[in-house]
Amino acid sequence: MTLPQAEPDSTAAPEVHFATSAEGFPVARVGDTAFAMLSGRGETHFLGTAWHARRPLAELVRDDFYGHGGALADEEAFRAKVLEQAGHAREKRALGRREVRSHANTPWGPSQGATVFAEGVVCHSTAGHGGFHLAADRNAKVDRRLRRPGGWYEEDAEWAIVALTFPHLFTSFELRSAEQTVKDSWPDAWEAIFGTVLEPGQSHEKDRRAFHARHAGDWIVISAIRSEQRDGYVEVVATLGGQRGPEAEKRRFLVPSAEYEVGRFGFVVDPVRHEIYEGPSSFVGWGR
Repeated sequence: MTLPQAEPDSTAAPEVHFATSAEGFPVARVGDTAFAMLSGRGETHFLGTAWHARRPLAELVRDDFYGHGGALADEEAFRAKVLEQAGHAREKRALGRREVRSHANTPWGPSQGATVFAEGVVCHSTAGHGGFHLAADRNAKVDRRLRRPGGWYEEDAEWAIVALTFPHLFTSFELRSAEQTVKDSWPDAWEAIFGTVLEPGQSHEKDRRAFHARHAGDWIVISAIRSEQRDGYVEVVATLGGQRGPEAEKRRFLVPSAEYEVGRFGFVVDPVRHEIYEGPSSFVGWGR
């Protein structure tokens, strides 16, 4: 998960304003960031975001929003999410982080700027990626199961290791995200550090392992394409346990399009109902 972002800091605490947009959907503003409850597929909704949307809330339209902040159940959830972001902004301002110029070399390229969270705890931005660098004494405080040599922690998931180690430097919102990220990515370390056992549904990685353990002897789809030979079917390539690589045995099946829904970790073929297919393929280069 990428390090959560909020609106740029300003000297005054951000006020929260709610309204209805020009197109009738709920909107809100926190500091320089506008939020919207936007409709997705079917009856779903998601949180839209936009920075520096200067027009009045009542004049905003869907095209003003480009960020995607996750699914929303209803308008109550939208308001709760906006208030959460407002609290995050207030806490972040109180932490006194400093933006500085930086030309440091990072694993992701030259730094184009950095945020100093504390002495020896610096988050760098680059043209393509970014992350934290911890000074040697700071890095020594990271649990050995999660410690990265050199003190570099990329922004997609490893930033959460920094937050877990130095919680006083992060907001409540960031800490909730960090805890879930560590559970999802490094469940063994989490369980060892906190002396607990993560239950099903509490860790993406543990759930993934359990899925593949249950289906080690089943055919799991690794590629799929709409069949050009059989209307209403999906042609899939599956391997035992979802293994990948040249060594894995591959089989093709035809699955009715109405049935083909990929779950969190893949689609499990039922050989009793899903026909083994050995005819002309819709996959380019199959069998060559």
